[in-house]
Amino acid sequence: MRIVFCGTGDIGTPALRALLDSQKHEVCAVITQPDKPAGRDMKPRASAIKLLALERGIPVEQPVRLRSQESVAALRAWNPDVVVVVAYGQLLSPEVLAIPKLACLNLHASLLPRHRGASPIQAAILAGDADTGITVMYMDEGLDTGDILLEERFAIQPTETAGELHDRLASVAAPALFRALDLLESGKAPRSPQDPALATHASKMKKTDGWLDWQQPAAKLALRVRAMSPWPGAYARWGGHLLKIHEATAGEASGAAGEILESGNDGLLVAAGTGSLRLITVQLEGRKRLNAGELLRGFPMPVGTAFDLSFPPAA
Repeated sequence: MRIVFCGTGDIGTPALRALLDSQKHEVCAVITQPDKPAGRDMKPRASAIKLLALERGIPVEQPVRLRSQESVAALRAWNPDVVVVVAYGQLLSPEVLAIPKLACLNLHASLLPRHRGASPIQAAILAGDADTGITVMYMDEGLDTGDILLEERFAIQPTETAGELHDRLASVAAPALFRALDLLESGKAPRSPQDPALATHASKMKKTDGWLDWQQPAAKLALRVRAMSPWPGAYARWGGHLLKIHEATAGEASGAAGEILESGNDGLLVAAGTGSLRLITVQLEGRKRLNAGELLRGFPMPVGTAFDLSFPPAA
């Protein structure tokens, strides 16, 4: 089948690569978001999707708005059987949705209707979900509201971070897409409407989402540390110093919220609203990432002192 691939996020790269390597389907064009400033120099950077397409000699379009008449005409000219969308970053207009002969398919990184929106991976970890997966759905005008074609489900591991889960979902996306394409081609693809009563919304992550509120239960703080890795990272302030927490586990020791209960070779144990959080791997602002015990040998944080409860998250 002739396929136009729309994607910007790295999670779509394995699916695009699999399509390009396929002897069965033809990727006739790739649509991705315009290059955006990134890095310390803030120079425009191409998405991994764009770089892969150019490497393989596939035409690349980067419309500011895919729903513009110029972009609609360009897409129509490719005459696709299917439009595949993975973390593209724009909603498709009815005019665009009507272009492919068979369907516009979206690969979404959650088990819909749970965690619709921009950050389903982080949302699943924050919620303490036992399972997640990839949903292949028929696109409509709404945000992740289309009928479900198929889902690929698996368990979230107890210590898995958002970055690790992202990579696992990316690897699952390609085989799920090929199963969906085979079903479409056979004319046997199912359609299961979503139950809107079960829907939740996962907003785009902000830097402020990484702030640890020590008045929350330790179990929730441990989930937040995992969900915010690698970006924006989990962080807190102690004695005027910003500390990034890369790895932590919840425990049952108690004390005043934010109080340091243990400080030594075994690391830092900090009281939460309920229970305590053991900080395992940390990074002081301007320094390298270290085991908490190693940090404390050169930067003492005494028992009885406390993390700032009123620290306003950075914008």
